[in-house]
Amino acid sequence: MIAAIFFAVVTGLLVVLSRQVNGRLSLSTSPMTSSFFNHLVGFVVMSVVLFAIGGLWPTSFSAIPFHAWLGGPLGVIFVAAGSWVIPKIGAVNTAVLIIGGQMIAGAAMDMADGMTASPVLRFSGLALILAGILLAQARPKA
Repeated sequence: MIAAIFFAVVTGLLVVLSRQVNGRLSLSTSPMTSSFFNHLVGFVVMSVVLFAIGGLWPTSFSAIPFHAWLGGPLGVIFVAAGSWVIPKIGAVNTAVLIIGGQMIAGAAMDMADGMTASPVLRFSGLALILAGILLAQARPKA
């Protein structure tokens, strides 16, 4: 369990770093160019890992479940949108809004899957997340 928590935290740090790098690249090029290079380099790195580890390639295309094809297009939208948004609203606001959206979607998926949790605690947690989003958006008047 500790290893999973550690990897989740590291993943969160890498998401923020990735968004910053792609946001900076989109300032000097465009959000679409930034997204293109993100996915091109990611494809090359994952291809090297695929060949190094082996056994990750499916035996046939029919063995790949339909929902496996959704991750790529959703990832492209996520990366391109993040690259476009960061220069406009900043890294902190983007991260807070992304995390808030992930938490709300995750809670909704857990409820749809029948995960048992106290509805009071779940909705209180979501309310605190939304309050945090609003607080992060508040800017002092100059």
